[in-house]
Amino acid sequence: MGTNAGTRRNRFTGRAAAAGLLLAAAALVPAGAGTSAAVASTGFGPHAGRFQDSNWGGYVATGSFSTISGSWTEPHVTCNSSNDLFAPWVGLDGYGSQTVEQTGVQTDCSSGSPVLSAWYEMYPAAPVYWNDPVSEGDSITASVVSNGGGSYTLTLTDNTKGWTEHVDQNLGAENVSAEAVIESPTQSYPSFSQLDFSGVTVDGQSFDATNPQSFTSGGYSPGPLSGGSFSMTPGGGLARTPHAPAKRPSVIRY
Repeated sequence: MGTNAGTRRNRFTGRAAAAGLLLAAAALVPAGAGTSAAVASTGFGPHAGRFQDSNWGGYVATGSFSTISGSWTEPHVTCNSSNDLFAPWVGLDGYGSQTVEQTGVQTDCSSGSPVLSAWYEMYPAAPVYWNDPVSEGDSITASVVSNGGGSYTLTLTDNTKGWTEHVDQNLGAENVSAEAVIESPTQSYPSFSQLDFSGVTVDGQSFDATNPQSFTSGGYSPGPLSGGSFSMTPGGGLARTPHAPAKRPSVIRY
């Protein structure tokens, strides 16, 4: 576990609802210390089976994989409502499986202003948040490695701030997908003009070699994938039109 994990208390808890699929993506809200509470249905999962406007936006590869790594730049965002919440992340599983091993940075607008938090999660376990600072414009590098026998190493680095966190965890997972995506568990994105992923590799090869599928989320669409790099930009729908629940769930899962 990261050096600062266990020092903060979760503010939110929740579980994604299953509708034909067991929805297995990570829950993320600031101040997590690995503590979980009773959960409520949010209707979210790793991938909910939607293709025209998925709950994941980016690229997803299917097959048998053991590692994924990649970088992105945290965009400048404008909060449109206190329900706005999203995260770029990389991970294994969650597309056709019941686990997700993932790490990234979320932006939460519940306070009225964007608050960035670094995290990892081994779903269905509760998320864990690191206290390290993250700012808009920071270059982030993340990786998830399956070491075999259910052992995983997750690493997150803020190249701009100069910190790195990594954690070793165990989970009976399948390693059947690899993804570099953005996601909004509240189905309500803040506004941003562009988010750039770069250098995404899977099992030591460029992400391109896995022939991944592309997905649009909340109207944000991935551009062409080239050399493991692509950009998420508004397009393919109304990027800032939320499909928000009546109230913000008590727990939010990615």
